Amino acid sequence: MNHETRLDKFLGSVSKDKFKINANKLLNECFILKSCTETKNSYYFILKEKELFITYFDLLGYDISINEEYGVISLNNTYGTGRIRLKLLDSMILLILRLIFIEEKKKLSQTENVIVYVDELYDRYRSLRNERLKKQNMRSALGLLKKYHIINNLDADMGNPDTRLQIYPSVILAFDGAELNTVYEETKDKLDKYVNGGETESYADEEDTD
Repeated sequence: MNHETRLDKFLGSVSKDKFKINANKLLNECFILKSCTETKNSYYFILKEKELFITYFDLLGYDISINEEYGVISLNNTYGTGRIRLKLLDSMILLILRLIFIEEKKKLSQTENVIVYVDELYDRYRSLRNERLKKQNMRSALGLLKKYHIINNLDADMGNPDTRLQIYPSVILAFDGAELNTVYEETKDKLDKYVNGGETESYADEEDTD
């Protein structure tokens, strides 16, 4: 029995091409979300065929995590590998987005999306680090997080303070314990201010040619 015949037998009536496309999407894009246009169809397909995907990825050493409350599907490597190591700056922006998502979700209905202006990220970063974040660094950090379906920009320039971002529920699941502790140690003296709702300063009038 050749490998194609074995695969057909394993998949049964499920389309081989459709399974390959969605398995690769899950493996390469970190999070599959119900609320993201780019992954919505994959979310429902994987959910429908979840036993098949669970069996397949178990052979590769992965556990599939399905959180229907948040509408998020992700993979966890059982050997502790395959995770993306973020730079401290990227981790800080991710943590700020996570805090904002938690704060805003308390105010919104279950179906409402969390939308934030990039200006608020500049404000919070500045208060945590006592330094100004350049636009090019903000673009780089947000571009990486968009790639893995943590956020989506609703306006063109992600370095612009007036740009709106949609924060996806995957932001809750993106950190592991070690990453969270590292960022916390760097910023612990000021994090309580934002957990409890502190004041911020505006970046909207500052010039940045980067």
